[in-house]
Amino acid sequence: MATLQIEHAVRSFDAWKGVFDDDPVGRERGGVRRYRIMRPVDDPNYVVVDLEFDDDAKAEAFRAALRELWGRVQGQGLIESPRARILETAESKEY
Repeated sequence: MATLQIEHAVRSFDAWKGVFDDDPVGRERGGVRRYRIMRPVDDPNYVVVDLEFDDDAKAEAFRAALRELWGRVQGQGLIESPRARILETAESKEY
């Protein structure tokens, strides 16, 4: 399992969420198994998104598609300084 973690500032969470819900890159088609959206409690206009994939290759392909999208829309001011990295789980435990 690979996680593509994305984080960036947004001008308006509601506007950003509308675009996220429109799914311009095609999460399911791109291999996303599940996602989670988080925001710092002290900054509602910053988002951290975890997208889970079956493998690194699918996560990398999706990251490339995201970077292409960001290159087209970043000048519109909806997002600022996007960052994406692929993570692997080293350990996990539930209580």
